[in-house]
Amino acid sequence: MTGPLLRAENLRKDYKLSRGQKLRALDNVSFDVMPGEVLGLVGESGCGKSTLGRCLLRLTELSSGRITFDGQDISFLSERALRPLRRQIQMVFQDSYASLNPRRRIADLIAEPLCVHRDKNGCKRSGPAIQARLAELMNLVGLPVSALTRYPHEFSGGQRQRINIARALALAPQLVIADEPVSALDVSVQAQIVNLFTDLREQLGLTYVFIAHDLAVVRQISTRVAVMYLGAVVELGDTDTVLHTPAHPYTVALISAVPEPVIRHAASRTLLHGDVPSPISPPSGCRFHTRCPHAETLCSAKAPDLHLLSDGRLVACHFPLMENL
Repeated sequence: MTGPLLRAENLRKDYKLSRGQKLRALDNVSFDVMPGEVLGLVGESGCGKSTLGRCLLRLTELSSGRITFDGQDISFLSERALRPLRRQIQMVFQDSYASLNPRRRIADLIAEPLCVHRDKNGCKRSGPAIQARLAELMNLVGLPVSALTRYPHEFSGGQRQRINIARALALAPQLVIADEPVSALDVSVQAQIVNLFTDLREQLGLTYVFIAHDLAVVRQISTRVAVMYLGAVVELGDTDTVLHTPAHPYTVALISAVPEPVIRHAASRTLLHGDVPSPISPPSGCRFHTRCPHAETLCSAKAPDLHLLSDGRLVACHFPLMENL
């Protein structure tokens, strides 16, 4: 496959509120995800990352825009037409415990998609075939086969996330959307799960959309990064380029907020003042201009489009920080 595995074009998601108000959670979001790559989605809480992930999987319906998966437009397919594609796109959720039915054994939880979906030949899977696949999945995620007879509460948070990953991989998907899969885990366990995602990608040829607020995690696993602010992508490019020489002031502020072992002088940090504007009534022009230390008159009058810089990244800023490039 030479084209993108996943393409998002001008995605919008509006939520209707009382008194005729509207909350725009996604605003003209566009990007491509190539086969085998990892696109990291980062931004503050409430910026629309999780909504975007759910829209890509069609768990949340779009207001407008287009999603193309493996060359097929899936934006507004009926559930019946979408069902055969469900096996190709899976999700790992943030809450490893809430994602698992506490009353069911691990074997039943992981086997559920195998029982619901037929195999590639359109046949129902036999019991022995399902058992063999369960053992294979346990080996992939680093858990003993004996874990299949136990219940979710008998495992640690990291082990439960491994179970969720096994369930997501049960149907051998091409794309996995991981929604903050390590944010609720201890730092040492986070590293183990991130390493597992990396190993599985290399072993199975997976493609990821990896949603996170921890830039250290994103730097470790992602090949490209999309930075979101108030429902829109403000910077998109290769991980090293975006995180080492950020061009958007908001990206600079996110990186400045990362704790370091050696405390930097306050002058070397970019501090954001004020609160995140309400998505119900966002600022005119650039949504970031009310907090941007470099804002000028143009920023409040006109919203910047994502435009290509000389190094290949996309930035939605009238005055990108060219001294970093």
